[in-house]
Amino acid sequence: MKKLSNITGTVILCAAMLFSFAVYAGGNGGANNVAGKDAFQTKISKTVGHGNKVYFASPMFNQAEKEYNLKITKLLEEFGYQVFLPQRDGIEAAKLEGKTEEELIKMIFDLDAGQVRKADIIFMNIDGRVPDEGACVELGIAYGIGKRCYGFKTDSHSVEMGLDMNPMISGCMIKIFKNFDGDKMIEELKQYLSKHKL
Repeated sequence: MKKLSNITGTVILCAAMLFSFAVYAGGNGGANNVAGKDAFQTKISKTVGHGNKVYFASPMFNQAEKEYNLKITKLLEEFGYQVFLPQRDGIEAAKLEGKTEEELIKMIFDLDAGQVRKADIIFMNIDGRVPDEGACVELGIAYGIGKRCYGFKTDSHSVEMGLDMNPMISGCMIKIFKNFDGDKMIEELKQYLSKHKL
């Protein structure tokens, strides 16, 4: 029961963060939802095909996650995208030694949030019963300032009402690549990239 409560709390936290970033960027408190969505889609339509800087938002807490992140990053780079992958391009562990918790938080947040703002595209791993909290914040920042957002999902975790992911996450995305076979998902992404730009 405690685990379920923690999971529910994380989902609510992620949704609240996404909403707050969108409201902050929109500046109207969400009062004109339809107009805001239309304006966002218009902004997206003007930038599709322009800019190839990708911020890769994903958990990176075990070797399997890191290896899969690198596979997708390599594919994106083969198609000409410039990818910022935090596990590879972020702050080196040596630079974090001897820092206080407050210094660590500031250094990591400033770097990653800054790279999100510099990116043209966010590419997010949505795997898990609850997507990675840091990736959710990065998605919220990106969506709120009009970045092109894409996601991918390779597992079968599901949320309420028969939806296979939280609408506050999927609602930010232009497209989500889904295949429960990770290798096949990469192949489908390759086929898409051979015909379309992100």
